[in-house]
Amino acid sequence: MKFTKNIILHFLLLVSFFIEAQELPPIKNYDSKVYGAENQNWAISQSSQKNIYVANNSGLLEFNGAKWQLYLSPNNTVLRSVNVIGKRIYTGCYMEFGYWVKNKFGKLIYNSLSNKLQEPLIEEDFWNIIKFDDWVLFQSLNRIYIYNTLDESFKIINSSTSLPKVFKVDGSVYFQKMEEGIYKIENGQEVLISDHPIIKTNILVNIFSVDKKILFQTQDEGFYFLNNNTLSKWNISANSLISSISIYSSIKLSDGSFILGTISKGVFHLDKNGTILNKINQETGLNNNTVLSMFEDKEHNIWLGLDNGISVINFNSPYRVYNDVKGELGSVYTSAIFKGNLYLGTNQGLFYKKISTNEDFKFVEGTNGQVWTLNEFDNTLFCGHNTGTFIINKGQATLIANAMGTWDIKPIANNSNLLIQGNYNGLNVLKKTNKNWKFNNKIEGFNISSRYFELDSTNKILVSHEHKGVFKLNIDSAFTKVTEYKTDGSVPKGLKSSLTSYDNKLFYTSEKGIFIYNKALQKFEKDSILTINFFGDEQYLSGKLITDSKTNTLWGFTDKNIVYFSQGKLNNVLKASKIWLPESLRRYIPGYESITHLKDKKYLFGTSRGYIILNVDKLTSEDFNVHINSIRKSVLNGEKKSVILKDNNDFKYKENNLFFTYSVPEYDIYTEVNYQFQLEGMYNTWSNWSTDSETSFKNLPFGNYTFKVKAQIGNKLSENIATYSFKIKRPFIISNLMLFIYFIFFIIIVFAIHVLYKRYYTKQKISLLEKQQQEFALSQLETEQKLMQIKNEQLNQEIGNKNRELTISTMSIVKKNEILNKIKKDLIASKGIESKSEVIKTIDKNINNRKDWEFLEEAFNNADKDFLKKVKSLHTELTPNDLRFCAYLRLNLSSKEIAPLLNISVRSIEIKRYRLRKKMNLSHGKSLVSYILAI
Repeated sequence: MKFTKNIILHFLLLVSFFIEAQELPPIKNYDSKVYGAENQNWAISQSSQKNIYVANNSGLLEFNGAKWQLYLSPNNTVLRSVNVIGKRIYTGCYMEFGYWVKNKFGKLIYNSLSNKLQEPLIEEDFWNIIKFDDWVLFQSLNRIYIYNTLDESFKIINSSTSLPKVFKVDGSVYFQKMEEGIYKIENGQEVLISDHPIIKTNILVNIFSVDKKILFQTQDEGFYFLNNNTLSKWNISANSLISSISIYSSIKLSDGSFILGTISKGVFHLDKNGTILNKINQETGLNNNTVLSMFEDKEHNIWLGLDNGISVINFNSPYRVYNDVKGELGSVYTSAIFKGNLYLGTNQGLFYKKISTNEDFKFVEGTNGQVWTLNEFDNTLFCGHNTGTFIINKGQATLIANAMGTWDIKPIANNSNLLIQGNYNGLNVLKKTNKNWKFNNKIEGFNISSRYFELDSTNKILVSHEHKGVFKLNIDSAFTKVTEYKTDGSVPKGLKSSLTSYDNKLFYTSEKGIFIYNKALQKFEKDSILTINFFGDEQYLSGKLITDSKTNTLWGFTDKNIVYFSQGKLNNVLKASKIWLPESLRRYIPGYESITHLKDKKYLFGTSRGYIILNVDKLTSEDFNVHINSIRKSVLNGEKKSVILKDNNDFKYKENNLFFTYSVPEYDIYTEVNYQFQLEGMYNTWSNWSTDSETSFKNLPFGNYTFKVKAQIGNKLSENIATYSFKIKRPFIISNLMLFIYFIFFIIIVFAIHVLYKRYYTKQKISLLEKQQQEFALSQLETEQKLMQIKNEQLNQEIGNKNRELTISTMSIVKKNEILNKIKKDLIASKGIESKSEVIKTIDKNINNRKDWEFLEEAFNNADKDFLKKVKSLHTELTPNDLRFCAYLRLNLSSKEIAPLLNISVRSIEIKRYRLRKKMNLSHGKSLVSYILAI
């Protein structure tokens, strides 16, 4: 027994040695921090929309390809099982089972079924859920609850022993009762089909149908076929290994192969004949070695629910990956297939292994350091190394040239015994002598590093140096020296530029494009079509082009694609084909890309951690759809609230911040989903492509909007454009009601303004009329005043004239009276004159002539109208003589001048003044003349 165990142990070590260098399908891991729940994952299922659902210790996990969402277990216990059936996600946990459905907001809502049971539950977890016709079976370790989805009734199958698991195979349901055997449910009843001792004592992990036979898989004893109630061991090469490990979960894939999940060894992949294809464990890429559950999705990806995390294996991927986990290999710069071996040249040396095996790579002794190139000529493998050039034979390296840094080696046309190689110090020649290749000479006259070089038919050599440009070299016929060289000015020098020969043409590639050498014109010319086909709108990473002579293809690399050119079938125009694989996923070394054709349509690409194998025949371009998963709204800086996922929703103006999530359920690690969105009503153009699966719009103005999102996987667009139409209502201040109120107010205001303006203009009109009238009246008044002034002037002139006349008349009378008085005195004094008395009488009559006074009175009234009346009205006691005396005083006549007029003496005049003052009651200090003049 001990010997057998040792044999098995040595076999496992040997298998581990061979499997360690496996080329595995891509693996994507999700740890608990990524999906936001606990470590253990007990079951996995998938919906019709390709969303993944996982039964986790914390609850139900939903994954849409972009975001994980956790829904807590209904009773805060560990969720053990999940199965998506139609639109329902059935789950089971401790003392509870039921189903989840999405509400109108896109959120899952739980509905309990166990609380509808007539019979109470016992202490139990529900480990498995199976659909069978119109029934759903919930299995615990003690019972099977059969739920009728049509009438929602239940039937219970009890067991006195443990029920490890229930299985559905070929339309029939099987279950195991420990210590009793395997049962089958027929017509709702349990029927024993085998009570073989192995079945009684060994836990069944799974039951499969293989070639129309029932195949039992046990946890520790391997596979057994059931045939007429007898069991027979499935005789496969992996039996020894399988019998030595403990299997916890397993699945039969759609291609007939098997995946076995172990408790501590990861997973084993067996073909349909039971041969081990791959072993995948924590060392080779899984999150954990304990596999609790398995599921094959619609794209044939294998999901693993682990004791610590979740892993998905892209078994159907066109890529196989070798990861140098231990770092013993290094970055792969070149590769070659030679005599059944795969050789890898890395920064750490040269390694090899048998092609198409899982052997570990072996190191070729003496090749420590950087390997630049591997070339096969004359059935000999040459290795260009940092230290020189080696010939490789049966895993042994022989240094044949110690010129430092052999970049590349090329044959010389029409001379099979010579090879030319580019080195750090220029160009060197290898020569075959006596069937052995040896260093021959350096080509003198050119010492520039020659990584890229090509020979034309005339033995001219073109050398490309990324910092100095392209050189044209004329070589002598013996290939010993450069007779002349010059720089080619027809192409720009550039970082990571290259020079390549393909289909008898020379190609120079830089960030400026692809140039083809025109031999007739001896210069390079840009090929715009090739440049567009190669670069398109993608970012330049490297100008290195690689010719694969076996498939007659030309390969190049951009930031998003691997591009290869092949000859057209109907013409010589190169046809471009693009393989979407972004630089972030392929992990190449820009400027040092390498590619080797393996067989058929398989190619090996070197990476910084190993290599990738691409099977072009397995590249597919399946249709896919993008889905809007959730929409939330919020006021500014407020709590986000879910929105119903139906079109034409109306949102309040304050809820004008919207958040959208969307996704494509794509789970291939070498597939990157990019999204592009547009908000019609806000933006007329689409956004830039981005891997972000959510976006938000804040402070949207009121109006109608349509949100659109589309997706792109590789170079293919989604079949649909997911849309969501909505409306942001106007704020209340400009709502319809308020607009109506504003309209009414506007009408009122307009009317009020009209009335006010009317009143204003009426007042203005009246004011203008009044002003015009005033101006007219003023004008008339001015005219009248002018007329009055003229009249006054005329009157004043007349008065002046009258006054002058009055003055003259008065003075004439005064003079006349003075003369008459003098004559009278003279007559009185004379003697001897007869009849003198008569003369004196006549004189006295003329002196006291009343007509003189009447004349003066009339003239006085004309000159000073109403004066006498005023004086009379003021002093009624005045006599006519007093009035006459007042008139003379008004004329400002002196007493001497007045005396003749009154025919009295001056002394009498003074007395008369005195009496008049007394009658007028004038004070002593007041002038009589001034008073009379003032009246």
